[in-house]
Amino acid sequence: MPSATAPTINLDRLPTISETIAAHDLAARKSLGQHFLLDLNLTRRIARAAQPFNDTTVIEIGPGPGGLTRALLIEGAMRVIAIERDRRCVAALQPLVEAAAGRLTVIEADALDVDETTLTASPRQIVANLPYNIATPLLIKWLDRIANYQRLTLMVQKEVAARIAAQPGDDAYGRLSARVGWVSEAYLLFDVSPRAFTPPPKVTSSVIRLEPRPKPLCEAEPAAFEAVLAAAFGQRRKMLRGALKTLGVDAALLLSSAGVEPTARAETLKIEAFCALARALAALRAAGNPIATTPQPE
Repeated sequence: MPSATAPTINLDRLPTISETIAAHDLAARKSLGQHFLLDLNLTRRIARAAQPFNDTTVIEIGPGPGGLTRALLIEGAMRVIAIERDRRCVAALQPLVEAAAGRLTVIEADALDVDETTLTASPRQIVANLPYNIATPLLIKWLDRIANYQRLTLMVQKEVAARIAAQPGDDAYGRLSARVGWVSEAYLLFDVSPRAFTPPPKVTSSVIRLEPRPKPLCEAEPAAFEAVLAAAFGQRRKMLRGALKTLGVDAALLLSSAGVEPTARAETLKIEAFCALARALAALRAAGNPIATTPQPE
């Protein structure tokens, strides 16, 4: 339910989302991964999934013509900061900024370049219908400092949502799953049909919520943890005794030190086992064993 203290937004004085798109010639741009949501009932459902708002600042990524933005304000968000790269959309949002009477700020910027923690004091949360083409890089950026957020409520491609929430043994379980699970708990909430968007994408979307853990699930140096995940899932069908050779240390010694079976495969390992491998890797490195440079997560 909307906050009892939140001022109401008079939508009767605002153009509809369809009218806003027409008035500002907001043809969705493929290069920006744009697919707009017009159904206020659906956007309000997404906004409710992000509650409670209380005194939290909501940071929205890619508001487009403002469908989800309106819903956040209606459902009680006292302060929304929307980051939008498309200048056309920034202009289209100005009537909503005025109607929100100080509760909405729009920043023209590329979200990949923004440090959201500098925009407002805590508490803060992320709510976004993420462009498909930058969803994973944005998520990785937020995971690196997830303790700065109360929660993340995101709409992403269904396949990506499955990877985010996957557990050991699941077909979708991989590097991203372990990285997310290490620092947060992921909840799949509901799917959204392509027909809900303008233009409709070719895939189904899913809304997912990430609740940050008070501390990582298990102890490990982030760099060593990332290195182990990259090596293990880089050759996920290989046994770990082969996949971990790319780390530049004695794989047998590494596995033995961590108490992990050499014949295990990455897709079956719990996050705690990856932490054990990361701790063993850090110890071997401290003892003078080299560590290979690994790429960033996909």
